[in-house]
Amino acid sequence: MKTLQGALWIVSAPSGGGKTSLVRELVRRMDDIVISISHTTRARRPGEVDGVDYFFVDESTFMQQVDHGDFVEYASVFNHFYGTSHSQISAHLAGGMDVVLDIDWQGAGQIKSLFPHANSIFILPPGLDVLQQRLLGRKQDDARTIIHRMQRARDELSHFAEFDYLIVNDLFERAADDLIAIVRADRLRQARHSIKEQKLLSFLLSKQ
Repeated sequence: MKTLQGALWIVSAPSGGGKTSLVRELVRRMDDIVISISHTTRARRPGEVDGVDYFFVDESTFMQQVDHGDFVEYASVFNHFYGTSHSQISAHLAGGMDVVLDIDWQGAGQIKSLFPHANSIFILPPGLDVLQQRLLGRKQDDARTIIHRMQRARDELSHFAEFDYLIVNDLFERAADDLIAIVRADRLRQARHSIKEQKLLSFLLSKQ
């Protein structure tokens, strides 16, 4: 009997694009899928929980993990480091769980080089004005940081062609439905679904 392996999903978007909320909705509404929790050196924001939103570590600890080869990808974003644990991904995939990585386009490229069969999705905002309003609405950054984030967003948006799927996050529910539809369709691919339905296929194809 073949063992069903989980699928790896990369979801990226410019800051304020809504990818984190969409990924959480995906995991809430579907079974056998988890979010890979990244390590970061940035401070916790109000309401964030260590080990749930991120593993919050200091820069010295983070760089030790880099030296030990603990991360499949890491990057510096707005003067803070973010990294994805190799062991966390591998354990979930081996157990048949899909894994979602909520990372930027830099990390996506690193993941793709190590996991060529990973699926990648880019979340587009309906407009730059909407993106700016979302950033302002979070009330987490000063005006200078907002300007910096908008400048970076334009650069990030130029990398959309490196991804397999595009979703426009205009209406949240519709964007969430699109994200779920993509994951469901992937689970029905013959190469994957035939492993899950081995017993049924064996019965259907057996000589009566």
